[in-house]
Amino acid sequence: MPRTEAASADRLLGGRIRLLQPRTGYRVAIDPVLLAAAVPARACRRVLDVGAGTGAASLCLAARLPDCRIVALERDPEMALLLARNVRENGFEERIRVIEGDIADPPAALRRGEFDLVMTNPPYSAPGRGTPAAAQRRGATVESLPLGAWIEACLRRLLPRGYLLLVHRCDRLAEIVRHLARACGDLRIFPLWPRADSREAGRLLLLARKAVRSPSHLLRGLVLHQPDGRFTPEAEKVLREMAPLDLLPTDGEGG
Repeated sequence: MPRTEAASADRLLGGRIRLLQPRTGYRVAIDPVLLAAAVPARACRRVLDVGAGTGAASLCLAARLPDCRIVALERDPEMALLLARNVRENGFEERIRVIEGDIADPPAALRRGEFDLVMTNPPYSAPGRGTPAAAQRRGATVESLPLGAWIEACLRRLLPRGYLLLVHRCDRLAEIVRHLARACGDLRIFPLWPRADSREAGRLLLLARKAVRSPSHLLRGLVLHQPDGRFTPEAEKVLREMAPLDLLPTDGEGG
């Protein structure tokens, strides 16, 4: 069992979500909240959250889109138990199913090609790059499965014309696109700018559609912080008020 005395109770989405997470090691930042905000409402009937951790993205998505049904897959046993507890404490037992398992070797309960959308916040660092992570954080921040294999495993869980949505570092965009090129089209790249005057975006959201050949799109993205470090009003609406991030065109815009 997770050591509940070593877990803190935090709040997401302006207090709508209560999240138990470890006090030390990897702790949720804004990336899973932005990931959930980018799920298109029209593609959310059956969603798989790969590498769900303590459930931040799944919980935020369930709060935002009541009609979706989510499977949250987490390989770490302690994290999976905290995830299951978070699902219960937020009242989402009927809408979020927790499965302990690894996307590289999915359990039998996770069938091939059954989801409309797979969302994932993969580990950002390849082995041997960057500063060494602390032991408690390493599984969440450093790849145990190469990024290409992670993406391919996620794609196998999708129905044809289903969507893969991920959040990652911009400096790995070329690698991500290379691994998506054969199987997907209609790539929608949504930069996350640290500030309005930033020369480069640090993170990005990317939405891709399986088994289509539509052109790619570079979108305007979102500026996260004001010069004084506070979130911008646009970011606040997403992080606290459950505003969506529109990566797909609205009806009548084409695409």
